[in-house]
Amino acid sequence: MFTAKDIAELRKISGAGVMNCKKALTEAKGDMKEAQKVLRKKGIAAAEKKQSRIASEGAVGSYIHMGGKIGVLVEVNSETDFVAKNDKFQDLVRDIAMHIAASNPKVVSSDEVGKEDIEKEKEVFTSQALNEGKPKEIVEKMVDGRIKKYLKEISLMDQPFVKDPSKTVKNIMDEATLVMGEKLSIRRFTRYELGEGLQKKEENFAEEVLGQSKK
Repeated sequence: MFTAKDIAELRKISGAGVMNCKKALTEAKGDMKEAQKVLRKKGIAAAEKKQSRIASEGAVGSYIHMGGKIGVLVEVNSETDFVAKNDKFQDLVRDIAMHIAASNPKVVSSDEVGKEDIEKEKEVFTSQALNEGKPKEIVEKMVDGRIKKYLKEISLMDQPFVKDPSKTVKNIMDEATLVMGEKLSIRRFTRYELGEGLQKKEENFAEEVLGQSKK
């Protein structure tokens, strides 16, 4: 049904242990993609159990886009200094900083968005829907859908991870929590963009930042 080579490949992809990979492949009947889904589901469940712990160690990471166009500082927390000094943790912090540079989130999670800000967006979306000639009875549903989309777009944890859009930043953090064996969390970040607020030509920073990271 599957071989030791398949187990090794799944372990390389997921970072999970040999036995967990073997169990996942058994459950997935040898299907590699399905086995990855099994591990991800179990990983999320395991990671969520760790969320009640206190993570007060960690690191402040930075990312400066080539030419100094964008600068990011981000604080990622861990439970112990031992993990904070781990190379994988440091790589994670840098990847999160790079993602912030590319995707320009406004908050860590949607819980941080104030009610007043949401109401302002609702007003805008309502006006847009009415101007589109939509019947009033369906405007409310449309606005609710657009608000949910808006919150996902501005919330770091809900954004598709720039290096692997099939996963969200939350997925990446959950997987890292499972691999490193303790709670990891993104506490805060600051993003600076050269000339922000000034009129300038449109640039696709997401593609540019990701392209630079591959060099």
